[in-house]
Amino acid sequence: MRKRILVLLLLGSALSAAASDTAAAPSAAQALNRAGFGPRPGDLALVQQAGIEAYLDAQLHPVPEPQALTARLAALETTQRSAPALFSEYGPKLRKLAQSDDKAKREYRDDIRRVVEEAEDARLLRALYSPNQLQERLVDFWFSHFNVFVGKGLQGRLLVGPYEREAIRPYLFAHFRDLLGATAKHPAMLFYLDNWRSTADGFVPLRGPGKGKASGLNENYAREVMELHTLGVDGGYSQKDVTELARILTGWTFDPRAMAAGDADAGFVFAERRHDHGTKHFLGQTFEEDGVHEGERALDLLARSPATAHHIAYELAQYFVADVPPPALVERVAATFTKTDGDLRAVTRSLITSPEFLDAGLSKFKTPFEYVVSTLRAADVDAVSLRPALGALRQLGQPLYGCATPDGWKNTQDAWLNPGAMIQRVNFATLVGAGRLPSLAASLEKIDFKAAGDTETMARTAIDEGDATAETQKPQALDVDRLQATLDLKLTESTRGTIAQAPASLKAALLLGSPEFMRH
Repeated sequence: MRKRILVLLLLGSALSAAASDTAAAPSAAQALNRAGFGPRPGDLALVQQAGIEAYLDAQLHPVPEPQALTARLAALETTQRSAPALFSEYGPKLRKLAQSDDKAKREYRDDIRRVVEEAEDARLLRALYSPNQLQERLVDFWFSHFNVFVGKGLQGRLLVGPYEREAIRPYLFAHFRDLLGATAKHPAMLFYLDNWRSTADGFVPLRGPGKGKASGLNENYAREVMELHTLGVDGGYSQKDVTELARILTGWTFDPRAMAAGDADAGFVFAERRHDHGTKHFLGQTFEEDGVHEGERALDLLARSPATAHHIAYELAQYFVADVPPPALVERVAATFTKTDGDLRAVTRSLITSPEFLDAGLSKFKTPFEYVVSTLRAADVDAVSLRPALGALRQLGQPLYGCATPDGWKNTQDAWLNPGAMIQRVNFATLVGAGRLPSLAASLEKIDFKAAGDTETMARTAIDEGDATAETQKPQALDVDRLQATLDLKLTESTRGTIAQAPASLKAALLLGSPEFMRH
């Protein structure tokens, strides 16, 4: 056991040195890893037969999901409902009922938990089994770019799933301005960044049902929409612009009471009385009083700024290609953004057909989400239950919808490459490689990695827990040759030697824990 632990630790420690050894010519495997979450068995042959260019072009035009996936998604009943519909059934009126006794409170909590869990299941199922892998990659990117947090109150838990379905997915290949507008008006974003309660100075709310509360001018969304969503931190705006944009967007809100009462149109409301009717000066332009159209004009201005084109190009290139993306690539993608008025299909095409996209070698370190999904895809796991995988994501530090800050999850190596995280990845690889995924959630949840001692003790605890939990099951280790045929990894001599010397039962785990597999 001690030797086994040390081998795994050595592989984890070699990660930072692996990237420079494995650069290769464009391949089907690299296309699958870059444009999706990695291959499943048989995917390499399909891409090789079609050709890399044809495969990437097809990914820009999503096809209907397979019947088996559609059936599993349809069974997630709460994911079929809009934000107002969910709010109507599970919203504030139920909260009042839940105050009556302990049983009602438990039932209420279970209802809310089910809404969140079904949203998580839907995201993970599509990432694992959808043939539209580029689409799922873009959902991951754009949700983080326009991040909202599931943990911010009841509204956060109810609205995060509809936010992805209503404000992100429909606009992946539309124009950026459409995506920007959809996120700006969705109740999840209005609530998360507090614009729903932002009002003109001196506003006095009326009393009575449906009027809600107000807290004066709130600059949270105005700041983040410029710093994170559009112009970028160096985009040439001032604090005065933040204040003026916040004034422009006063009155952009939603009505939770009306939603709870079943009003399907209450997800976005322009509250005329809350709006600041004065003249504003934003980004060098004068905005005369024009109600809700002031906000639309401001979003137009932001979406079409050259700074926005560069910021979006940089973020996309960083996510898909390299932590510090090639400047020439960024400039080409930005030029496409400007030329096409932010046509995201054209922008994405310019990125994935670039030489840098396929020629960059293993320059990106996988985030926990990328690692877990690519592992399960490569292992061809039939995830009857998604709880183990979702539990692994929590333990690895990237729970779905769980980023509390507006800048979303980081996708750079510095954010995820550290000894503690490697131990947890090693545990995940060991359990999957040994065919013990059903025991994963139980073994991970029992370990407090922060409280544990040295790294060897952490690894021993993790692996021993997995071994003990799986004793009553009948695990079957993955076939390492089949796994390598699925992945077509370009292994270094060091990695090949380590796997060759390992016991047969550990070979697949070592491949899944290798430096080469943890990068793309």
